Amino acid sequence: MNYNGVEYNECEEVYPPAEDTFLLIDNLKIKSSDKVLEIGTGSGIVSITASLKCHEVTSTDINPHAIKCAKNNIKLNKRENITVFLSDLFENINDKYDLILFNTPYLPVIEEEHVDDDYSKAWDGGESGRDVIDKFIKQAPGYLKKDGIIQLVQSSLSDNEKTLEMFEKMGFEAEITAIEHIFFEDITLITAFK
Repeated sequence: MNYNGVEYNECEEVYPPAEDTFLLIDNLKIKSSDKVLEIGTGSGIVSITASLKCHEVTSTDINPHAIKCAKNNIKLNKRENITVFLSDLFENINDKYDLILFNTPYLPVIEEEHVDDDYSKAWDGGESGRDVIDKFIKQAPGYLKKDGIIQLVQSSLSDNEKTLEMFEKMGFEAEITAIEHIFFEDITLITAFK
């Protein structure tokens, strides 16, 4: 498969690139000197695209299947400026970045429908759809350089206004910079500037 010149294979137990992935790829705020961190890399296609436009990329995922998938897709594209490793959000990160990217697990999932496996962690946002989003927003500023940018993807089902408010309370200027309407929701890209 190919998106904007990036070759990729989909992998079992890994969230496949979809509209939310492409929304992020098409709207990256990236400079050639940037050090970029992608949380939840999945197939690695966002990190690969970013690596073509910036200095270096660090890619993480909570799903070991995704780490393997991303590494294979990175090799397929002959990219040598990407480091990939397992991490639950910022657990194994100890650096600061110019740009942090995250296509969040944003779907509201009631307790009875919750499945505790690697694959569902890509989209299961808990009952409000915000379990991981809130944790991410609280932690991310500690890993951002002085004039850094955060770009995250979420859904209108998981309360865009709350995300904007949280960023603003932490001293960011945050706005919805892209929207993709799908079925019963809007997939939104929120960009926050320090």
